[in-house]
Amino acid sequence: MWIARAALVLIASVLTACASGPRVVGADVRTHAAQPPGAAVLQGAHYRFERAPAAPGQPAPDHLEALAQAALARVGLVRDDAAPRVSVQVGATASAYGGGPWGPWGEPSNARIALGLGYGWRGGAFGWGYGGPLWDADMPVYVTEVSLLMRDLKTGQIVYDTRARHDGTTSAGDGVLAALFTAALEGYPQPAQGVRRVGVPLLPPAGAASAPAR
Repeated sequence: MWIARAALVLIASVLTACASGPRVVGADVRTHAAQPPGAAVLQGAHYRFERAPAAPGQPAPDHLEALAQAALARVGLVRDDAAPRVSVQVGATASAYGGGPWGPWGEPSNARIALGLGYGWRGGAFGWGYGGPLWDADMPVYVTEVSLLMRDLKTGQIVYDTRARHDGTTSAGDGVLAALFTAALEGYPQPAQGVRRVGVPLLPPAGAASAPAR
């Protein structure tokens, strides 16, 4: 029957759409950037990393800096330990929470989606139905946040302060951290004001960062 075939095609299309393409990491990003004339230091700046005390459970500083360096290079910044103009502090925190339909910010989280489509003949007419989201109370929620703090080495003033936060069912591996550093630098050096939602494809992190300029 053609209706049965149409239903199978529709189900196959939905499943294909869900499975195709890289997964996107959604992040809530907050950024405070210097205004002119202080903002001039941000364009194509040469920087060095400045380490702050590591948070408990945070990855090794050199590993975290390598992930951040790849994101910084994408927006035109150059690591230059010999003649930097700005310093960059990087940080990352991750927390795991028990199951439940709500995340630590009160937003829906931890959803396991079950989609079903079907049709049937009853009472002289065809009917269609679908299934919606089902909450899995046993699946933990991971909240991951990264931060980048840039300071003008000449004046000591903070010129860029940005944070990206993601919550979901994937733990804070290198792929998630790399995506969050990329999200945190969205719009650099003139980001949008206020909190914004940024999506970044979850791809394997880039290889080892290039050596700092001399």
